[in-house]
Amino acid sequence: MGNVVLAVIAFVGTHFLLSHPLRAPIVRAAGERGFLGTYSLVAFATLIWLALAYRAAPPAAPLWPVGDALWAIGTVAMAAGAILFMGSLVRNPALPEARTDTVPEARGVFAITRHPMMWGFAVWGIVHILVYPDPSNIVLSLAIVILALVGAHLQDRKKARLQPDFWAAWQARTSYWPFAAIAAGRARIGKIGMHALAGGLLVWLVATWAHIPLAGWRAGIWRWIG
Repeated sequence: MGNVVLAVIAFVGTHFLLSHPLRAPIVRAAGERGFLGTYSLVAFATLIWLALAYRAAPPAAPLWPVGDALWAIGTVAMAAGAILFMGSLVRNPALPEARTDTVPEARGVFAITRHPMMWGFAVWGIVHILVYPDPSNIVLSLAIVILALVGAHLQDRKKARLQPDFWAAWQARTSYWPFAAIAAGRARIGKIGMHALAGGLLVWLVATWAHIPLAGWRAGIWRWIG
């Protein structure tokens, strides 16, 4: 368990350090390619450490009982998280190749939150804590939640510095917290595209089914099917 905690701290901590305070000095010293090489090497090494530590952690008694009610909540939440993730892959102003000449309307998943990808990862972490309350899994899943949500906040700060006019206008139309812009009347959810809805549901079905051959137990709707 202690090794899992150390690996999580290394994985999350180096990600934040390299992505933000250490990025500029490393780029100045080694160039953009040098930075990407350093970042990739550190990320890969700490991820391998985390995976090995997690696999070696002894099983422990669940910290709370998990029945069908929690599984049903988690199943629905995971479907929503998958839809958020898939919706973030198209017309996302936060992606490096996104156009910034005009500020788009906040539609679909971006009306829900301007960080649908990050919230998709956060939902994954929260659901895995909910339905699998093993101490090592809680540490790992909590790390994903922190990485996603703190990363989203830091992304806002970085974009505001690099693209002040564009990002200020985009922030005015969207919200960090899900549904906050809709509640405030700044956005309307409108139609969620098929790439988000169908793609998300497909990813949800495949990913939850994959728990059967990979983990040996049923997740999602497969818990009640077959």
